[in-house]
Amino acid sequence: MKTLTDSFVYLGHWPSAGSFGFNTDILATNPINLSVVFGVLIFFGKGVLNDLLDNRKQRILNTIRNSEELREGAIQQLENALARLRKVETEADQFRVNGYSEIEREKLNLINSTYKTLKQLENYKNETILFEQQRTINQVRERVFQQALQGAIGTLNSCLSNELHLRTINANIGMFGTMKEITD
Repeated sequence: MKTLTDSFVYLGHWPSAGSFGFNTDILATNPINLSVVFGVLIFFGKGVLNDLLDNRKQRILNTIRNSEELREGAIQQLENALARLRKVETEADQFRVNGYSEIEREKLNLINSTYKTLKQLENYKNETILFEQQRTINQVRERVFQQALQGAIGTLNSCLSNELHLRTINANIGMFGTMKEITD
């Protein structure tokens, strides 16, 4: 930087050819010197500035292009995720409906099975009660019959004499003989 400033200082020490020359005193610069400096800056700076702006423009366009691609990819991923979500929600609804249906079906099966089991147990109970009643009735009949038979035998033995006993036997044998003749 110092060499650049020194070169302008040396330019100021050249002998001036007429009225044209560089004024190195910054406070005493005139509009012509300023216009020359601005012209040099614009001429040489224009290409640099255009290159900088073009590079910046390309970087911005590339960034926008990349952002658009990323946006499109994100939108596609979002659409895929939404489609999967809808599919999963549909499957979840089906599982829920099927689960509720299965629960209701199992509940009805359990109720029906329990009802059938209770009905069978009621039938077994009734059959057991009926069987026990019949057995008890038969036992009571047998005892009553035995007691009646023993009482009748006791009464007959005490009331019948040998002669009455023989007549009763003969009468019964006669009845059996008559019955046999009727059946033949």
